[in-house]
Amino acid sequence: MSRIVIALGGNALGNSPEEQQRMIENAAPSLVSLIEQGHEIIISHGNGPQVGMINLAFDIASAKSEKVPKMELPECTAMSQGYIGYHLQKGIKKELHRQGMPWQAATVITQMIVDKNDPAFLNPSKPIGSFYTENEAKKIMEEDKSIVMKEDSGRGYRQMVASPKPIDIVERESIIKLLDSEFIVIACGGGGIPVILDENGDYKGVAAVIDKDYATAKLAELVDADYLFILTAVDYVAINYCTPEQQNLTEITVKEAKNYCEEGQFAAGSMRPKVEAAIAFAESKKGRTAVIASLEKAPLAMMGKSGTKIV
Repeated sequence: MSRIVIALGGNALGNSPEEQQRMIENAAPSLVSLIEQGHEIIISHGNGPQVGMINLAFDIASAKSEKVPKMELPECTAMSQGYIGYHLQKGIKKELHRQGMPWQAATVITQMIVDKNDPAFLNPSKPIGSFYTENEAKKIMEEDKSIVMKEDSGRGYRQMVASPKPIDIVERESIIKLLDSEFIVIACGGGGIPVILDENGDYKGVAAVIDKDYATAKLAELVDADYLFILTAVDYVAINYCTPEQQNLTEITVKEAKNYCEEGQFAAGSMRPKVEAAIAFAESKKGRTAVIASLEKAPLAMMGKSGTKIV
């Protein structure tokens, strides 16, 4: 029996609650099939589109009514974990019931510990929330000196937040105990809620976004998983992408993957974090394997017939 962590991309889950539920139900048979084979699975997921919608909804509502408070990013991340987890639980439980399997599914609202001295806090670079005009952005920064607003791709100004690296998971023991009790666990959604230790030794949420791939790799490492599957929009990792020399990679070593990263083969905002997360997991312990594949061909990837394996 293997312990497998599976990362689902937030964009792969659709653009509305209805579409998300349908896509989850389509993916559920592939996920549950791993249980049939005797494996334990932990599911992580992205939340980029979802947390953006939640944040935007509160921004608009609070601007129009004083009865609606402005919602901070840690709370928006927690909300996205809850509602995506709810849909995953429903879809998975439906498939478990269909197959007559006794397993349960549970979502853990997950806090991810980060270093308050992480250099990322000195250079907030991750855009979140609504777009504003330059004048609106300047006013916001004047009213709250802690907020950094920058122009984003010619579309207006947005708040920039840090993207620190994950160190540990507050709920790690809860996740492991659920796994040991035959639960399918959904955890670290959207990279987890970033928290730091304050002067009293208590955890405090911070306005930051942890890359979901790095968070999932850390989750897989901390629960002593055997495999990490990162499911995305493409079937394979490729070098010389979108050129006549494009080459799809089926299996590469950690050393080869690092060399490709140094060559600049992978885009910083898309494939590079996935490859780096796969490298971190594969080299964290002998015998661990990471696979990057498409959600659509997840069943083939599970059988080694699709996707890129990093060993």
